[in-house]
This record gives sequence, C-alpha cells and structure tokens, in this order.
Amino acid sequence: MTRVLLHHVQVSCPEGGEDAARRFYAGVLGLPEVPKPPALAARGGCWFRDEGVEVHVGVEPGFAPARKAHPAFLLEDGAALDEAAARCAAAGFPVGWDEDLPGYRRFHTADGNGNRVEVLSPAG
Repeated sequence: MTRVLLHHVQVSCPEGGEDAARRFYAGVLGLPEVPKPPALAARGGCWFRDEGVEVHVGVEPGFAPARKAHPAFLLEDGAALDEAAARCAAAGFPVGWDEDLPGYRRFHTADGNGNRVEVLSPAG
C-alpha cells in the first residue's frame, strides 16, 4: 500500500480575515508566510509553511469558525509548549489546558478568526 502523507491543512476565514490569521499563525506560532501561486492568490487567503507543516487559510463566504474540527500542532517538548501557551496568552488568544490525551500535554486555543487550534507535546 502507498504511504499517505499530509500535505497541508486548510482553515477558513471571512473576507478580510487574512491579517488576523497572520497575527496567529506567523506572529504567535512562528510559521513563515509563503506566497500563494498566482492563479490562487486572486481568491484571497494566505499560506504558511515551515519544515513539513503547511497551513492554508482560505476566504469562505458565509464564514463560521470551526469549533470542533481543528489542526493540531506537535511541538518538540514541554518547554516549547509552555512558550507557545505564553505567546498565545500574551497576544490575547485563549489558552485552555486539558489532560485528556494520554502521553501528551496540550492546550486548545483559537486562531485570529476563532477557529479551534490544538497545540501539544509529548508528556514527560
């Protein structure tokens, strides 16, 4: 069977929501923004990519934030996770910790457009 790899995850934003997405994905998570291909750039939105992690933010008419579906970003260790939580809180994003996933420490937050985001690291 062919190995399946995740290429990217897409989340939505309202028209004009790109700067809010940039504030979270680039400003808080540190994912560099990359240019969209010219044929896709006219649609709006923005893309972020760093070492195997790629997030596409697309403009969606009638946008409603995703409250359940979400990307989950795995960080190397607990120190990086604590730093990410501190950056989220300092930038005004919610940080809700839970201990429901065995083997991991994690928190949930929301991106600049209100979409649910999980950030986790291996426990220990």
